[in-house]
Formats: sequence, structure tokens, C-alpha cells
Amino acid sequence: MKNIKNALFYLGVTGGFISLMFWIVSKGRMLEIGRNIIAKTSKDTLFHQFLESMVHNIKHPLAILLLQIITIVVVARFFGWIFRKIGQPTVIGEIIAGIFLGPSVVGMYFPEYSALLFPAESLGNLQFLSQIGLILFMFVIGMELDLKVLKNKANDAIVISHASIVIPFALGIGLSYFIYQNKQFTPAGVDFLSFSLFMGIAMSITAFPVLARIVQERGIHKTKLGTIVITCAAADDITAWCILAAVIAIVKAGTFVSAIYVILLATLYVLTMLFVVKPFLKKIGDLYATRENLSKPVVAIFLLTLIISSYCTEVIGIHALFGAFMTGAIMPDISKIRNIIIEKIEDVSLILLLPLFFVFTGLRTQIGLINDAYLWQITGLIIGVAVVGKFLGSALAAKFVGQNWRDSLTIGALMNTRGLMELVVLNIGYDLGVLSTEVFTMMVIMALVTTFMTGPAIDIINFVFKRKEVLIPNEIIQNSSFKILISFGNNEKGKSLLRLAHSFVKKQKENTNITALHLSLSDEVHSYNLQDYERETFEPILVESKVLQQELSTIFKSTVDIETDIADIASRGEYDLVLVGLGKSIFEGSLLGKVLGFTTRIINPDRLIDKFTGKEGLFENSPFDDRTRLIISKSKKPLGILVDKDLTAVNEVFVPIFSKDDAFLVDYAQKLIVNNDSRITVLEINNQVSSNFVIENAVNTLTEHYPNHMDLIHESDMKAGFLIKQDLMLISLESWKKLVDSQSVWLSNVPSVLIIKP
Repeated sequence: MKNIKNALFYLGVTGGFISLMFWIVSKGRMLEIGRNIIAKTSKDTLFHQFLESMVHNIKHPLAILLLQIITIVVVARFFGWIFRKIGQPTVIGEIIAGIFLGPSVVGMYFPEYSALLFPAESLGNLQFLSQIGLILFMFVIGMELDLKVLKNKANDAIVISHASIVIPFALGIGLSYFIYQNKQFTPAGVDFLSFSLFMGIAMSITAFPVLARIVQERGIHKTKLGTIVITCAAADDITAWCILAAVIAIVKAGTFVSAIYVILLATLYVLTMLFVVKPFLKKIGDLYATRENLSKPVVAIFLLTLIISSYCTEVIGIHALFGAFMTGAIMPDISKIRNIIIEKIEDVSLILLLPLFFVFTGLRTQIGLINDAYLWQITGLIIGVAVVGKFLGSALAAKFVGQNWRDSLTIGALMNTRGLMELVVLNIGYDLGVLSTEVFTMMVIMALVTTFMTGPAIDIINFVFKRKEVLIPNEIIQNSSFKILISFGNNEKGKSLLRLAHSFVKKQKENTNITALHLSLSDEVHSYNLQDYERETFEPILVESKVLQQELSTIFKSTVDIETDIADIASRGEYDLVLVGLGKSIFEGSLLGKVLGFTTRIINPDRLIDKFTGKEGLFENSPFDDRTRLIISKSKKPLGILVDKDLTAVNEVFVPIFSKDDAFLVDYAQKLIVNNDSRITVLEINNQVSSNFVIENAVNTLTEHYPNHMDLIHESDMKAGFLIKQDLMLISLESWKKLVDSQSVWLSNVPSVLIIKP
């Protein structure tokens, strides 16, 4: 009755008001008399109107900007993935993506498309949006700096850092004297002081964020070398940005004397930030440090401080980016607050807005202008001076303060990383009219080459000195009869994996080892709170190990390729079993997921490549998510995949034998009986036990020695509710695939499952 009443009301209200609107429109048409309104009623005219409207909408500035963002983000992520796969920082791929979309590639070979996507009148919007992205990014970079490190370990680091600035700065000024002689390399009206200062500062920059991630990915962040180089980079960053602010002031004023007022205002600004704004923000931070979430008004205060600071430095004349960097550096030294703010800002700035800056830089970079041998010689000279000044300057300074040659050269290679910071400086110089398009392009190439060479240079240094940083702890390297590596992503899975691993070694602790491994993507972990993050990650696992009275080794590493590193660490540590948790794709099992290889990272290029190269058939109808699939394909050690259904005990274990290849499962069943007193129920399917001498003999031997812990049953003996009473099903990888493909009724009732690839 209520539904009928609602329907009548709905029909009455909508029908009545639609009739009213129709009546008003019909009356309104009477008002058109005498207004010379031309009626457009033919079908061709209507369709033509539609097309004109579509063309107008496509050319609207907002539509163009949105299309630019879509194209830029997709291309940047693709190139970033390619360079990550070859062991290079993602930022190099994103910079290359910017050059690719600019006049150097797309503009040269597809000029019509380039003109449609990047019309000249749209570049202003792109520039301003990219500047917002840079402001947010520099704010994050300032927060990533751990100023406590500078206070505690500043002596040697300051010497190395300042030497790595002064030496390349001087060489850059010397290089500018040579380049300035050729008028084609400098814009008209640019004085030598401005040009030389920008060449000097461009040679002196180190990309702190890229360097910090390389240190993490190399696993040297806990070493003395890692600490020194991070401290050097932090000191370099602060010093270089202060020098850059002074250089901008001098360039805008024309002479140092004219820039005195700007420098005085900048000094007043810095003092205000340090002694007024910083204590104010600290009080706010202390008030909200213990609260679970920051309220929106508090976040608004921090962001408003960022915007005001950037505005002040822009008005003073030392660039808005310095204000953003300064605001980040004085943020409350509370990891929780910094984490929350970075989480709110970083994804938008890094994924959405920063690639716009790379492309805007790419649109200015015209590699086609470097079109003869002389220009390439100049480019080579710029690269040579940059490497000599930064690489050798840092290395010699490190050697002078007492580092050995290997560490000194490693410090030099890392400090030579320029990355995004170099592009920021170059774009400022280009905007100020100091750098010509040719010199700008040469310097961009230099930034790419010096960043690209960092990884290979470190590899060569390690090879020459025949020493590699040890990631595997000593207690693991020592001989053990049975070693298990558990790789976990979240704490609950980690605890389940630990309980399972403990069941295999409980009574043989003297000759066994369990190692907990946690890998994090390097762009998700920040250098300033790396130790806190590691401690918080392992704390629940270590608490569980104490409850189980199980000694536990730990390995933590930032990486660009989690799946490859799991396989690599398992091989280097010579583990007998690797345990991982089963992940879940948000599109797993859907048509979209099967066709495009979608995962929680949106699109998995590995799945697409496998599909195009024909390798997809190896995992056709795979019951695993893409991460697990990659671990399976790369692992050369026995691998266990836990499908966790709140595993708390491993007392009742069910082992189905589908084929003769499942014989190895009996060995794992024996370990559970011996170490955990587990009760094993072996299920014989299609007489696979009785028809195979090896399996039958192994099962009979266990039954003879442990009659209270072994049962052999047939499929027909399975009673209703049997699976529900089990804690764990132990099954081979191939048998699990068959079970999933057959869509067995087991799947709806199985307990936690350990799938083992021998």
C-alpha cells in the first residue's frame, strides 16, 4: 500500500510540474514574435550544430588542459616504469617522457598532433599548474630533511657538502667564460655575471630526493656511508637553495649592490620563519601530536603557511619555491604529523602535477637544435665539467676527511645525481631569460646523463673494490639445517606467516632460522622517518615472536622491484623455504582484469608484456594476483603461498595427493608432525598414493612411526564438515591450479591453504 501511495505521489508531482514547464515554454514562444529569431530545424543544420559544438568543446581551454593531464600522466608513468625496470630512478623516465612529448620527438614526427595537444595559448595554464605542483613538491622535500642529522653528524658532512658546491660552482663559472664568448649561446642583453652565476649554481645542485631513494634501494641507509651521504645531500640542499635565492636576487637586480635590499629582505624572511613561524607551528604540532587524525582547520593552517611563505619569497624576488622549501624544513619535527601531511600532498604533487613540469620542461627542450658536431662537443664539455666538479670534488673532499677510496668514490657518484632539482634551477634560469634555448637543452641533457650514470658508477666502484654491502645478517649466512624466509606486506599476514613458519621448526630451533623480510617501494618511504617506519613495521611481528619464543632475524629494504628482490634475497640467503601471503587484485577474475592486466596499481605492464610476447599462457587462468604471479615466476627457491583465513594454529593439516609430483608434500608433513605434533590427513585421489611406490612408502613410514598423527583416507571417505575442522590444507602449486580450474566444491569450505612450489 505504501509503495502504491509513493508511486501516485511521484507521478503526480513529476507529471504536474513537467506539464507546468511545458505550458510556460509554449507561452514563452509567443514572446518571440517580432524578434527576428531564425529557426534551425533541418537535420543537416542540427547535426552541423552538434559538430560545431563538439569542436568548440574540444578546443575549450579546460578540455585541452584535461587532455594534456591525461596524456602526460599516462606517458610519464609508462616511461617511469621502463626506467624502474632497468634499475634507474623513476624520475629519469618521467623527464624522458617530457622530452618525448615535446618538440624533440612528438613535435618533430607528429607536428599536427603536437599542435592540437599543446597549442601555444595553452602553455600558460600548463606552466602555472606545474608551478603549483613544484611548490607542493618542494614543501615535501623540505619536510623530508632530517635536521637532527645535520646537528649530530655535521662536521665531515659539511666539509664534503660545501666542497661539492664550491668546486663545481667555480668550474661552472670558468665554463661560462668559455661559452659566453659565443653570442649564439646567450640571449641578447644578458650580462656575464648573471650567466656565470646560473651556470655555477646549475653545476652545484644535488638531487636530494633521488639520492635518498638510491641509498635506500641499495640497502646502505643503515651504514656509516649511508648516513654520511644523506647528511651531505641534506646540507648540500639547504646551502644550494640559499645560494640560489641570492643568485636570483642578484640576477633580477643586475648587480650585487642593487640586490642588497632583496638579500636583506630575504634574511629578515628567514629569521621570521625560524624564530616566529617555527615556534608557532611547533605549538600546534605539540597540541595535535597525540591525536589520531589532524582536523581540517589544522591542516589548513599548515597549508596556508606554505602558501603565504611562497607568496612572500616570490614578492621579495627569490622565487616561490624557496618559500615552499623553507616551510617544509621548519615543520614540526613530529613524524606522525609529517606523515599525514605528506600523504595528503605527495600523491597529488608527484603523480598528477609534477609530470606537468617535466613535460613543460620537455616543450622547452629542443634536442634538434643540437644539430652539429661543435654543439655536441659543447654538450660533452658541459657534462665533463659537471662530472669532474661534482663527482671528483665530492670524492676528494671525502678522502681528505678520512674516508677510504671506495666510500669516497661512492659519495662522489651519489652527490653527482642531479635529477629534478637541476631541472628546477634550469627552468628558473630560462624564465629569467638568462639561459638560451640551446644552453638550456644542453644542460637538460647533462642532468639526464649525470643522474643516469649514478647507478652504473656505484656498480663499477663495488666491482673494482670487490666488496658488496651485506644485506643478509650474519646469523643467516651461517650454516643452518633449515632456513625460512617470510616476506610480509601487512602485520596480520606477517603474524600468520610467522606462526606457520614456527610450526615447521618449533623443536629444532638450534639448527634452524626464520627471517622476516619487509620490502617497501622506495617512493613510499621517506628518509627522515626510515628508522621509525622500520621499527613500527616489525614491532607486531617481534611481539608475536616473543609469544612463540621464536628467535627472529629481520631484513628491511626499500626497492623499486619487490618481486625481484624477494627472489634475489631468497637466493643470496640460500633459504630452504620462502613464505609469502596471497595478494588480491581489485579486478581479479573480471573481464577487464583478464584483458588488460589491471591490478591495484591500476595497470600492470608486466602482464601486458607477457600477453604480447606469448608468455601469458604460462599463467593462463592463474588463480593468483599479479604480484604473486611474478614472485612465482622469479623465485628459484621452494616457495609457499599462504591463503590466510585467520590461521592461528596448525594442529589439523589436510594434504590432498593429486599426482605423483606431489610426493614432496610428505616431507613438509613430516616436519609439521615432528616439530608441531600436527595431525596429518592424507587424501588419496584416483589411487595416486597406492599406485606410486615412493609416495606410498613415505606415507607408510610416517604412519608406522607416528600412528597417532597420520591418517590416509580416500575421496569417498570424506565426511560432511571434514574440511571445516582442518586448520590448514597443504597442496602443491599444480594441484591448486587444477582444483581452481575444476571449480571444486572444496573451495567454498577449505581452511587456510599453503600452496607450495617445490
